[in-house]
Amino acid sequence: MHRPASILHPPSSILSQIRTWAEFVKFSHTIFALPFALASMVVAAQEQRGWPGWRVFGLILAAMVCARTCAMAFNRIVDREFDKVNPRTSTRHLPAGQISLAGAWAICAGSGLGLIGVSYFINSLCFYLSPLALIIVCFYSLTKRFTDFTHFYLGLALALAPVGAWLAVRGAFGLQPFILALSVVAWLVGFDIIYALQDYEFDRKQGLRSLVVRWGPKNALMFAFLSHMVMWGLLGLFGLISNFRVAYLAGLLIILGSLLLEHWLARKRSLKWINVAFFRLNALISVVFLIVTVTEVVFPRFRVFQ
Repeated sequence: MHRPASILHPPSSILSQIRTWAEFVKFSHTIFALPFALASMVVAAQEQRGWPGWRVFGLILAAMVCARTCAMAFNRIVDREFDKVNPRTSTRHLPAGQISLAGAWAICAGSGLGLIGVSYFINSLCFYLSPLALIIVCFYSLTKRFTDFTHFYLGLALALAPVGAWLAVRGAFGLQPFILALSVVAWLVGFDIIYALQDYEFDRKQGLRSLVVRWGPKNALMFAFLSHMVMWGLLGLFGLISNFRVAYLAGLLIILGSLLLEHWLARKRSLKWINVAFFRLNALISVVFLIVTVTEVVFPRFRVFQ
């Protein structure tokens, strides 16, 4: 006698599994790179009032989710032994036994193949570059073993988001996505240094490398602040080249205030405040940037100083 599927797999159990896998790859952190990718998409489709069509939009979203899932799963896999002995990370899914290593490899490989498959339906350039993109986004997870500049590799990995979105719409490279990519690199360097403050003592004892370990928290934080000021300047250059005006300027001021608050909180060296600085303020920065960019493209009449 066959039992109904709803009895074999209750909806609550299915939702619980989905939630577990989403937490495993930190799906909520997609909010960092995705707004920059969508902003790049909107500017690339400026002649269509920022909308490239549902097909391209859906493919960009799918590519972003696949690339990030692959990268995050790979990160959790290769760091699992370090996570096991780090008090801050010992409760993560792999060291805690909530997810099997085989399952983690399956979602890593599946999402990587998913990115290549999605890229095939975007355009030939995206398809040919997709394996290189996978190498870049996964390679970051190995860098803390041999370089102090691991933060730059993470920045490069996330900087692929606005470049990839631009290529999906235009099918060719351009100056604007390049500037936006540089700003993402500078942004990531800054807030990844802040995030690394939590593991300073652990990384130093384990021989893991970062600018925090190399320079110490105080000097690393100063470099993070300078990196964020470079990021802000590059965002200003992006807006200037894109011919943005009032809404974008307002957004830049909000972003500057968020960056300053982030560094003020980071200097408290409290885990609670570092998490606030890392997640909430950086999520605000990316969302504000997307909103003002969309506003400038969709409502060009707001550019009153043209």
